[in-house]
Amino acid sequence: MKKRLITLCLAGLLSANAFALVPTGNDATTKPDLYYLKNDQAIDSLALLPPPPEVGSIAFLNDQAMYEQGRLLRNTERGKLAAEDANLSSGGVANAFSGAFGSPITEKDAPQLHKLLTNMIEDAGDLATRGAKQKYMRIRPFAFYNVPTCNTKDQDELSKNGSYPSGHTAIGWATALVLAEVNPQRQNEILKRGFDLGQSRVICGYHWQSDVDAARVVGSAVVATLHTNPAFQQQLQKAKEEFAASHK
Repeated sequence: MKKRLITLCLAGLLSANAFALVPTGNDATTKPDLYYLKNDQAIDSLALLPPPPEVGSIAFLNDQAMYEQGRLLRNTERGKLAAEDANLSSGGVANAFSGAFGSPITEKDAPQLHKLLTNMIEDAGDLATRGAKQKYMRIRPFAFYNVPTCNTKDQDELSKNGSYPSGHTAIGWATALVLAEVNPQRQNEILKRGFDLGQSRVICGYHWQSDVDAARVVGSAVVATLHTNPAFQQQLQKAKEEFAASHK
């Protein structure tokens, strides 16, 4: 009887793990310029995170309060920055951090660092968030309230993409952690900028606060995993050497 119970428990664990696998999609094998990790190496947000807050729960009431607070900021300078922060493609993430980093992060000015950031963007934004996004398909605030975001460029596309956790926030926080390692003297400025990138998603109405909070956990986990990847380690070292040489 005891042996049978152990067998059943093991079978249950294996079954749970099977459902915890990251859904297949693009990874380092299909788009090596945007990913360091393969599907089977990625952080699984579905296994890592609790479910998103249910409508009517206390946690969801906080999400709603933060949404309303964010709306009040849309016609301010902070709201303008939030709209700009919506663009993290085509070098947008590097540009977003250049001020906090203290020098331009462009393909021309810092090619090794620029390559490092570009190459890890979807490890955080797509691969690590994919499991929970596809499982929960949480409705986004702009769709829940039927109120446009502060930057409607990607609104139609993202309405078909789950809100939890926030891919933009995961990218921003993971990027901040890596940049703080390259330039530790400006780590406070860099990490604050990474934090603010996430809050921009709430201000714009693209994400709930709990989406953003969860994404920071995912971003941290992604960076920990990337540090075990030889290709990432090599490129990080090149970026550090490039930065040191340009700041003698």
